[in-house]
Amino acid sequence: MSRIPLSALIGLVITAAFFGAALLAPWIAPYGMAEVAGGVWDPSSPEHWLGTDSIGRDLLSRMIWGGRITIFVALAATLVAFATGVFLGFLAAVSGGWVDQALSRLVDLLMSIPALIMALVILSVMPVTLPVLIAVMGLIEATRVFRLSRAVAADIEVMDYVEAARLRGEGMVWVIFREILPNALSPLVAEAGLRFIFMVLFISTLSFLGLGVQPPLADWGGIVRENKDGIVYGVPAALFPAVAVAALAISVNLVADWILTRTSSLKGGRG
Repeated sequence: MSRIPLSALIGLVITAAFFGAALLAPWIAPYGMAEVAGGVWDPSSPEHWLGTDSIGRDLLSRMIWGGRITIFVALAATLVAFATGVFLGFLAAVSGGWVDQALSRLVDLLMSIPALIMALVILSVMPVTLPVLIAVMGLIEATRVFRLSRAVAADIEVMDYVEAARLRGEGMVWVIFREILPNALSPLVAEAGLRFIFMVLFISTLSFLGLGVQPPLADWGGIVRENKDGIVYGVPAALFPAVAVAALAISVNLVADWILTRTSSLKGGRG
C-alpha cells in the first residue's frame, strides 16, 4: 500500500477533526448553543477560550455547534445533489433521444439563473427550515452534477464492455449501476469534494444574508452575521468562523485531490 502524501494526511487530520467535533458537539462544547455565559464580546480567557459573542454566548461553543449544523446541512445537500444529478445525468446519456434533450435543456434553463439568486427567491416565499434548505440547495446544485455525470457517462457509454452488456440483454439499470457508475467514480469523487465545499459556502452565504439557518440554531455564516459589527471595534469574533470555513475547504480539497489521484492510478478500465 502506497504511503499517504503529507498534504493528504494533513487534510485527513483536519477534516477528521472538524467532523469529529461535529459528531461530539453535545459532549465537547463547554456551553449550550444559546446559553449566555458572559458579557458582550468578552476577550479570550480560561473560561471562554475564544471569548464571547455579541450577546455574551461562549464563542467556542457556538463554533462547535455551528460547525455541526454547517457540516450536516452541507453533507445532506451534497447527497441530494449527487443522488439526483448522477441518476438523471446517467439516464440522459444512456437513453439519448428526446429524454436526453428534454433533461439537458431543462438543466440549461436552470443553470442560466445564478444559484444564489434562485435560492434567495425560493427561500423568500418558503418556510426556512433545515429540510427546505437541504432540498433547495441540493436540487439547485444537482444541475452542475448532472452536466458532469452526463459528460462522463456519454464517454463511457460507447465503450466495448457497455456494448457487450447490451448485447447480453442487460437492462438500463444494469448498464447504469454495473457498467457506467464503477468507471465514473474517479471524477465523481473529486466533484463530491468540491460540491461539499461549495455547499458549506452556500449555506454560510445564505445564513449571512438572513435566509439560511435560523435562530436559535447557529451555523458559521450566521455567527459571522451576528458578530460582523465587532470588527469595527477590533473584536475578532466574526473571523473565527471565516477561518473555520477556509480550513475545512482546504482540507477537504487536499483529501479529494489525493483520492482522485489514487483512484485514477488504480482504475484501468473495467475488468
